[in-house]
Amino acid sequence: MPKVQLDELRHVIHPPGKLESRAEHWAGRLYMRSLSLRVTRHLLDTRISPNQITVIMVGAGVLSGVALALPGLGGAVLSVVFMQLYLLLDCVDGEVARWRSQFSPLGVYLDRLGAYLADAAVMVGMGIRASEMGLDPYLVAGLAAAIGVLLLKSSSDLVHVARSDSGMEKATDQSVVPRSTGLARVRRLASAVGLHRLVNGIECTLLLLVTAVVDLALGDLTATRIATVAITAIVWLLVPAHIVSIVASSRLK
Repeated sequence: MPKVQLDELRHVIHPPGKLESRAEHWAGRLYMRSLSLRVTRHLLDTRISPNQITVIMVGAGVLSGVALALPGLGGAVLSVVFMQLYLLLDCVDGEVARWRSQFSPLGVYLDRLGAYLADAAVMVGMGIRASEMGLDPYLVAGLAAAIGVLLLKSSSDLVHVARSDSGMEKATDQSVVPRSTGLARVRRLASAVGLHRLVNGIECTLLLLVTAVVDLALGDLTATRIATVAITAIVWLLVPAHIVSIVASSRLK
């Protein structure tokens, strides 16, 4: 059978508002959705299911963290490659599901599990990389960053659990804004600065690639170690701030 036309496919898998939503990563809007559209088109003729794609996605995310344990520039490059594959498959699994109307709670669960594991693996890999496989403060920092990232993600997901258990509908994008004008202003400023992006596996692996290049020029791990400490500090600055933002918004009202 002839392959579906790209315009027809795009109309179904990228519905109005999809790319503009808060949930859409900037890399998706910038380039990955264009690539995923074409990958999805080829997968529609196969028997692979959305959940199977998600499982592969989870593996790619974890391998991104594992790759950081490899010394030198090669490990950093491989980590970025795996993380970009993770992002691609994170787009593709949902696109295949929308085209086939194959939605399931298992798919949502696997997708969220993948986000937890991928970002935490990158943080642990970062600590291992900075410590040169030894037990030192940099490894502890990486483990602490991983725990903080898990807390950030779980605090967001617990909003959905709380609303569901209370018989409420899913929170809207508007409900995340703090009710306090002052807190709302602080939140907009923090969002504009974009430090929160560094605790995401996609941006973190790109930063660690840059530090690997600097390390190669310097002949040591100074840049990676500075990045490890900085990212860990940012994570633990965000954890209480994020919880306060949730409580101060309309998401639990």
